[in-house]
Amino acid sequence: MRPALILVFAAFGAFSLYAMWQVGYFGIWQAGMASVGAWQLLLDFVITSFLLLGFMARDARQTGRKLWPYALITVAAGSFGPMLYLLLKPSGRSDFTAAAVAASR
Repeated sequence: MRPALILVFAAFGAFSLYAMWQVGYFGIWQAGMASVGAWQLLLDFVITSFLLLGFMARDARQTGRKLWPYALITVAAGSFGPMLYLLLKPSGRSDFTAAAVAASR
């Protein structure tokens, strides 16, 4: 799973940098408010981010990890927070991956 996550993180990171270069940080948010369909996607993104924050908070309490850096990244940059949380987890100490997979079913 880690190699796939690294690939997604790198590819999405590169695309996100390109998008910010084209329209800026606030331009991305403005595009998310451009129509009813865009609002639906934006709200879905926000809801999913807060659900992931809940999973990360529970996992951080169980494993003794600090949540705040990943929470700040999630609020500012969306899925980069949870991806970093997974990429930087100590081996064998987290149930977050299993919980996220189970929640997506």
